Amino acid sequence: MSTHTTASVSTHILDTSIGRPAEGVAVSLSARGGGAGAAWRALGASATDADGRCKDLPALPEGTTHVRLDFATEEYLLRRGTGPQQADVQQDAPANRDSGATGAFFPEVAITFAVVPGEHYHVPLLLNPFGYSVYRGS
Repeated sequence: MSTHTTASVSTHILDTSIGRPAEGVAVSLSARGGGAGAAWRALGASATDADGRCKDLPALPEGTTHVRLDFATEEYLLRRGTGPQQADVQQDAPANRDSGATGAFFPEVAITFAVVPGEHYHVPLLLNPFGYSVYRGS
C-alpha cells in the first residue's frame, strides 16, 4: 500500500515527423478534485527543454482526481515550418489539403486524464503536423 497522498506527472514531446524531441513548447498543468464537474485549478507552466522534457512541472495538490496538460504547439510547428501551408510541397500531399489555412492544424493539444494518489503518470505527446497521440508511459 502506498503512503503517498498525491499523484505526480511528467511529460515529454517527440516530433515524429523528424524523429527528434520538440524543444521550446509551452506546457501548462491544471488539476481538479472531486470529478468531472469540479473546476480546474491552474498549477503552473513550463516549456520543453532540448530533450523535449518538462522537468519542473509543479506537484499535484492532495485530492487531485483529474489532470490536464495543455501543450501550445502552434508556435513550435510554425517555427519548424510544418504548418498546413507546407503540406502542398510534400510529394505525397493531396493537392488542395487545407487550402487557405494559416497557422498550425493543431495549434494546441489538451490531454485530460484521471489519477489516483501514490501513482506517477508520465504522459508523452507524439506530435506531427497533422496528428498526435499520447499514452501513459513509465
